Amino acid sequence: MGFNCGIVGLPNVGKSTLFNALTSTAAAESANYPFCTIEPNIGRIAVPDERLFRLAKLAKSQNIIPTQLEFVDIAGIVKGASSGEGLGNKFLSNIRETDAILHVVRCFDNEDITHVSGKIDPISDIEIIETELLLADLESVEGRFPNLEKKAKSGDKQSSEILEILLPVYDALKSGKPAIEADISEDKKDNLKHLQLITTKPMMYICNVSENDVVSGNEYTKKVVDRSNGKPVVIISAAIESEIALLDSEEDKMEFLKELGLTMTGLDRVIKQGYDLLGLITYFTVGPKESRAWTIKKGTKAPGAAGVIHSDFEKGFICAETVSWQDYLNCGGEQGAKQQGKLRLEGKEYIVQDGEVMHFRFNV
Repeated sequence: MGFNCGIVGLPNVGKSTLFNALTSTAAAESANYPFCTIEPNIGRIAVPDERLFRLAKLAKSQNIIPTQLEFVDIAGIVKGASSGEGLGNKFLSNIRETDAILHVVRCFDNEDITHVSGKIDPISDIEIIETELLLADLESVEGRFPNLEKKAKSGDKQSSEILEILLPVYDALKSGKPAIEADISEDKKDNLKHLQLITTKPMMYICNVSENDVVSGNEYTKKVVDRSNGKPVVIISAAIESEIALLDSEEDKMEFLKELGLTMTGLDRVIKQGYDLLGLITYFTVGPKESRAWTIKKGTKAPGAAGVIHSDFEKGFICAETVSWQDYLNCGGEQGAKQQGKLRLEGKEYIVQDGEVMHFRFNV
């Protein structure tokens, strides 16, 4: 699995249309009324990576297995969701399971598609959603205090440690800041993820625009960029992505994109930004039976990368044979890379780099 992301936004901003397009399915009903998505729709797609296919072609692999990206389409959140308005916390709870949040913002005019607030105002829309996520976290944190305080008083060390993190988180949320901005020392920030708070998750904005604005954006998207506070902003036309999803061949897709003045699909741009946002990279295993892509965190050492394949690989790790994907191709494969001195043996402290072809030696 690469990563999974929850798609959130107000009703009628194009979330389900985008979900359908990105996953090339019609699994999520798209309709011009709030709450047409009653259960979170989950779609998995293969992450497109030209490097993998070139490696597999050279190795004459029988199977090609890309890494997977999971989208969770969550029903439109409305003002007051954290206190039960609309469909309430039912959907906010689904976001807690995801790695990242894709916040879809309506940046197009269309009189035929109603807006839940009666006007197009992306900044107001963003503030409504982010306020509801923050309030949901605040309610979650407040609900944990009584039990934790009781256990901490009785000498439970783990509860005391959680409280030490939860108190500054509570202060941040009360002051209108996301939990990720809480005043916590760097060595304890990793513990935040165990709290499963929504506002600790990385977020990117997806500006849904009309076909005419997909290349350069518009006044609405400029406002989102100005408001983004460094979060990635991807401009997409859900209508265009829907058309791309209907095309059969990559050649047809690229020709269609070229006519529009684009070089990448919206999906490709979301994936690229998502990997950057989460600090992820890809390495490959290549052979005649299969070529496969594996997703790991930047900075992962060789045994940890091996463990993604199987825990035994990490436990019994001896060393890793590694070569860059470019050298693998240029040398005509593994044997050529060995002969030309491009293939290296690396030990337990080696940090795996993006795009490397790896072979792990282990003994259990």
